[in-house]
Amino acid sequence: MKLPLSFYQREDVVQIARELLGKTLYTYIHGVLTGGVIVETEAYKGPEDLGSHAYNNRRTPRNEIMYSAGGVVYMYICYGIHDMLNIVTGTEDSSHAVLIRALEPIVGQEYMRARRKVFDNDRRLCKGPGALGKAMGLNKNHNGLSLLGDLVWIEDKGQFYPDTEIVAASRIGLNIAEPYKSIPWRFYLAGNKFISRS
Repeated sequence: MKLPLSFYQREDVVQIARELLGKTLYTYIHGVLTGGVIVETEAYKGPEDLGSHAYNNRRTPRNEIMYSAGGVVYMYICYGIHDMLNIVTGTEDSSHAVLIRALEPIVGQEYMRARRKVFDNDRRLCKGPGALGKAMGLNKNHNGLSLLGDLVWIEDKGQFYPDTEIVAASRIGLNIAEPYKSIPWRFYLAGNKFISRS
């Protein structure tokens, strides 16, 4: 069952980032179905968060989709190379988003291998947001897609993880001031072999 808009349109992006663990992300791009279990996320809390593209209510053509009501895709290119998948959350103008950092592939691995040109280690297919975007066939052209559509969506298969199985840690690759550099808004499944780093 696809997650409803009500899941995304809550205000607590940190809670949503945690609750996305164990949900299954799918894409259906150019007639190819790929999917994986979300095992690592990062929360970005709109205008107050120095790490967010929407810090201090900054609005640009690149980040405008962040100001939509939750339940749409925000794609951006990092370092001019990597297409990064983010999930917009909250109500309109909240500008919260969750970066999907890693998946455990379960569907269409042969297509993921071809897209990534990685044929010897499935753990690497969706390990990190850049790898994930490429493996799932996503790019900036998918910016703004609804998560209730048929190209990219997230399903709830009833998997739940207690607090003892979830690690909260600082986000990766942010050169910003405290407390946001170290704030524990990255979540991953303890001991999972598909996360980007422990």
